[in-house]
Amino acid sequence: QVQLVESGGGLVQAGGSLRLSCAASGSTSNINAIGWYRQAPGKQREMVAIINSGGSTNYADSVKGRFTISRDNVKNAVYLQMNTLKPEDTAVYYCNAITRPRIATYWGQGTQVTVSS
Repeated sequence: QVQLVESGGGLVQAGGSLRLSCAASGSTSNINAIGWYRQAPGKQREMVAIINSGGSTNYADSVKGRFTISRDNVKNAVYLQMNTLKPEDTAVYYCNAITRPRIATYWGQGTQVTVSS
């Protein structure tokens, strides 16, 4: 089992920055990939950024060049630095982890990010 707790959301003006944090606990040694998803009202949850155990990253096209994901394996944490925020970035952001060899998916409770125009 893996527990994920997000923090760092809030209200920011367009063009501003926020940094989200996700603290993992439990069977963290089994985490293969960890990252961020978001869900805006009335929309499906979508992948924002993922980083795997080897450090490879994958970003949604809509955030490339603006968001940066990083991982601290000592602190069992993952971060999402969000710059040049846009109103369309407004959503609940969820931390997600996938474990191996027993493949399982875990979610945090979410943190609200609101970008005002």
